Amino acid sequence: MKARVQVMLKDGVLDPQGEAVRHALGAMGFGGIEGVRQGKIIELDLADGVTYADVTEMCEKLLANTVIESYAIEMA
Repeated sequence: MKARVQVMLKDGVLDPQGEAVRHALGAMGFGGIEGVRQGKIIELDLADGVTYADVTEMCEKLLANTVIESYAIEMA
């Protein structure tokens, strides 16, 4: 089984990497970009028996800084 965890900064938290990407896109001639938020995707290959609750605990303890980041889990 696989799990995909998407981690993003929470709304209201400054995203300097996203702002740098927005600025670079503008400098390259790409107009109309009003904002960029950058995050990360973590893919986990799970052994049998690993549950959604286990992946949630992984996120809470290591994969996401829950003070400033939110996360979403997809299991397949």
